[in-house]
Amino acid sequence: MKVSKFRGPDQLAHVPQSEREAVAEELKEVFTVKRRSTAESLAQGFMERYRERYRRAVEVFAQGIEEALTYLEFPGSHQGQIKSTNVLERLFREVKRRTKVVGVFPSEKSLANLATVVMLRASEDWAFRRYMDMGPLWAAEEKPTKKAT
Repeated sequence: MKVSKFRGPDQLAHVPQSEREAVAEELKEVFTVKRRSTAESLAQGFMERYRERYRRAVEVFAQGIEEALTYLEFPGSHQGQIKSTNVLERLFREVKRRTKVVGVFPSEKSLANLATVVMLRASEDWAFRRYMDMGPLWAAEEKPTKKAT
């Protein structure tokens, strides 16, 4: 589940329009911290404050918060890229732009072929570009982990 789900219309649809801005600001705080324990504490506080007033919004939030905070398990230098969907959104805009040029496709397969070509080219570009410095991640993996006794 991506982070923006909690800041988007899915989550806030269960909150009255007049209070969405305030609720969204508080929700945003959960995803701006750098430590998982802090984010979990803020999330718990959010759920306690709003559980009575916005039961459905809190249920949706509670169902996905653990998964949405997964990015905090990675090095701080990677967190921004992991939680952002900008790269994918850009790719989807490019597919849309390319398919609009054609207009009407003779079959669903021809549409899928064009979309696949656009995505393969993007994948090739990404393979040669360094999006993240993997050094911090590799260093974290090399550290011995504590085993439960």
